[in-house]
Amino acid sequence: KRWLQRGVLGVILWLPVEILHWTMTRHHAGQIMWVDWLALAASTLAIVLIGGAFYSSAFAAARRRTSNMDTLISLGATVAYGYSLVALIGHLAGMWPAPAALYFNEATALLALISVGHWLEARARTHAGSAIRDLMHLAPATAWRVPAPESSTQSAAPTRKRIALSLAPSPEANPPAIAQAATAPTEVPVATLAVGDHVLVRPGDRVPIDGIVASGVSSVDESMLTGEPIPVRRAAGDSVTGGTVNIDGALTVRVTRVGSATALAQIVKLVETAQNSRPPVQKLADQVAAVFVPSVLAIAALTALGWFIYGHAANLPSGVMWAKLAQAVCGVLIVACPCALGLAVPAALMVGTGRGSKLGILFRDITALQTAEKIGTVVLDKTGTITAGRPAVTNVLLAAGTSRGELLRIAASAERNSTHPLAKAIVDLAAAENANAIEPSLFRNEPGSGVYATVDGEDFVVGSRDLLTAAGIAVENTAQSGTSVFVGRVSDHTFLGRIELADAVKADSRAAIASLHEMGLETVLLTGDNAAAGKAVAGQVGIDCVEAGVRPAGKAEVVTRLRAAARARTGNFGPGPGVAMVGDGINDAPALAEADLGIAIGTGSDIAKEAGDIVLVGGSLSGVPTAIALSKATMRTIRQNLFFAFAYNVIAIPLAACGLLSPIVCAAAMALSDVTVIGNALLLRRKRL
Repeated sequence: KRWLQRGVLGVILWLPVEILHWTMTRHHAGQIMWVDWLALAASTLAIVLIGGAFYSSAFAAARRRTSNMDTLISLGATVAYGYSLVALIGHLAGMWPAPAALYFNEATALLALISVGHWLEARARTHAGSAIRDLMHLAPATAWRVPAPESSTQSAAPTRKRIALSLAPSPEANPPAIAQAATAPTEVPVATLAVGDHVLVRPGDRVPIDGIVASGVSSVDESMLTGEPIPVRRAAGDSVTGGTVNIDGALTVRVTRVGSATALAQIVKLVETAQNSRPPVQKLADQVAAVFVPSVLAIAALTALGWFIYGHAANLPSGVMWAKLAQAVCGVLIVACPCALGLAVPAALMVGTGRGSKLGILFRDITALQTAEKIGTVVLDKTGTITAGRPAVTNVLLAAGTSRGELLRIAASAERNSTHPLAKAIVDLAAAENANAIEPSLFRNEPGSGVYATVDGEDFVVGSRDLLTAAGIAVENTAQSGTSVFVGRVSDHTFLGRIELADAVKADSRAAIASLHEMGLETVLLTGDNAAAGKAVAGQVGIDCVEAGVRPAGKAEVVTRLRAAARARTGNFGPGPGVAMVGDGINDAPALAEADLGIAIGTGSDIAKEAGDIVLVGGSLSGVPTAIALSKATMRTIRQNLFFAFAYNVIAIPLAACGLLSPIVCAAAMALSDVTVIGNALLLRRKRL
């Protein structure tokens, strides 16, 4: 807000006065007019109200015996303002003729434009801390605590060898629901839970804390942890993680970890550690300024000494000698005024980020631009990044005597009342193919396994292989890919077929991977899924290296290992190619923060977007090579701007030192470098990526 206030105030003080100045003085050069007094007043206010931040930073750098961008800005504003003030006072005192030009407006403009640039840079960091807060909000604030059972082992779900044909709810169908109804659960703050407590997790609730299932069976959506969209079955003895979502069954969970020991808290810690351990990137302009500022001051001092010696050697009158000396020194300092240097980076950033926003690419700060050109390896999450992130039917395999339409109609009718993602995918496909699913007359959900339903007066079972086997239906033992839902008729124990589902690859993922390879980048597929599923997806999109079965903490470790390997290959000749991480889920946040460059898919979680250095607004992977190409183009423009910022000035400095250029010519050279820098930055708008 403070930089925005400075920028707005600076523009108000500069632009109207600048317009008046050029309008009124174009035919009255060399005359002091009331608009010059207005420019003096506006520039004085700018120096006091806006320049304070720059001067404080410059003085702090000077105390550390160094210089930075603010040193150049402070020097430029001071020289422009100081020379103009001395020239004006000297003329009013009758010591000098009217100056050819005054540079009050230049001092005001410099402070105004640089303040706007600082605001644009600071705005990208305003939400840096919200990722941690959002992570903590995943876990519910309260939990339903229940008395601990006398023996947790007695609550294990019994195994049925045979399923009764009747679809009336069995007392064994969901034993925890009956037991939990009599325990009168009490809602308590999660912070009051202790290891060994028992909590009730109802269908649709988030698991409040890490623990082990004491009783009950349910499907649990663990995508926030693993990134995988298909829920997993959890029963007595299985572990569950705080922040995951219980879908279709009631669970009693015995607390095993609380506070900072929980998995969610560990993810928070990983993000914090990775963000805090990332070293700050030194701005290119500051690097140049560290050499340029002392050099200019040294040249100005040598110029003053040279004219002093020459004046005495040539027996110049004292007034003439000091006038020549002042003109030469002021010319050197004015021609070295860092207006263009101050605009070199912000101008390119404004155009580059504006171009990126039109392409759906958001850069969080300049670090991403500096890092992207050094990327050698791109690590890509599988689910939601390369794939769509939701299950879809990939194949329908029929048993003898069954038609595709009949199988889809039966399966969709049975699954119509289920909330499971696999069920939704089947229902959606049946609707798309006009399979005419109907409302089942009887329905019973088997959490984590499937459903029983009566369709057109016949009993069917739709779900896992084990569920059909328990119903006395022999399932053909054929190879399967992805996840399969089996369909059988209970009345005559007939197997009807199976429906295969998988997380489908996005349409443009293969082309995006090919573009990365054309840029000379290595690609790695990183997934929490099993190796077979990871290699299958990698084969479809053209990725050779696969890291499968990796948990959130492990993803950050993989990124660290890949970076170390890249540096080892380059030996002692440099840090080696950087590693970029592309992801969309909460489980990717530690790796996104740990990577040299984090690229977050915008359709994913807010946590991933906060941890990423670049955010792709859309869900398309094609934005990754485009973002890297735009980053490289922007960095090239910044370097070109830095060159143009000095080219005119460096050529003119020796001429100014010899007294061959007046301050107005020096100012023209400075202005020309400004125009060149801005014009070069605008070329980014038409840059072909």
